[in-house]
Amino acid sequence: MMMISAWDRWFSTSCCLCCHVRTGTIILGVWYMLINAVVLLILLTALSDPEQYHLTSAELANDLDVMDDANMCIASAISLLMILICGMATYGAYKLRAAWIVPFFSYQIFDFALNTLVAVSIVVYPNTIQDYLQQLPDNFPYKEEISALSNVCLVLIVLLFISCILGFKAYLIACVWNCYRYVSGQGASEILLYVTTNDTTLEPEYSCQVLLPPYDDSVSVPPKQGPPPYTTATA
Repeated sequence: MMMISAWDRWFSTSCCLCCHVRTGTIILGVWYMLINAVVLLILLTALSDPEQYHLTSAELANDLDVMDDANMCIASAISLLMILICGMATYGAYKLRAAWIVPFFSYQIFDFALNTLVAVSIVVYPNTIQDYLQQLPDNFPYKEEISALSNVCLVLIVLLFISCILGFKAYLIACVWNCYRYVSGQGASEILLYVTTNDTTLEPEYSCQVLLPPYDDSVSVPPKQGPPPYTTATA
């Protein structure tokens, strides 16, 4: 009986119940590129007109300036880097280049770990939710109603919301990982040598498919010895 590994058991070439993993990864990469492009456009517009988009400390009842030019430049650089990473993943899924998908997959893992740490910090320090609510502006919608809830209720609501986000992110990570495995498998199949016959009477599907042996195994095979030297028999 053939044993199936855990990775092969969870491997699937479909996602979202109808799309191929390549199509899903391309759509996901394009979607992330559009979001980061919009964010980059907003940040560049804010840098070009700082008086209109400058968020002062008085608006958030804070002693620090939360959106200065340095922070906006860093955010713009991050958005530009994200556009590059998402573009690489889209190109890699389209052109069957597995290595181009790795940076986007690494970003997904980092983002998932960061959200997990946020959930853990909420469980360990539940009072941080109330502290965050107090820092919100007075005209924030439903601020009084949310602040009236107990800490336990707030923690449960926030954890439920973060759990839904983590579940969705985990599904997207699985889709990109399956796409990486699919593309890697397609790249490995390119080493197959197709030997076709010159006989035109045979159909194309009767061509042979030969898998080349590894280079190390071919080198380790000792060469065949030649036949013994020929000697003339004498009576």
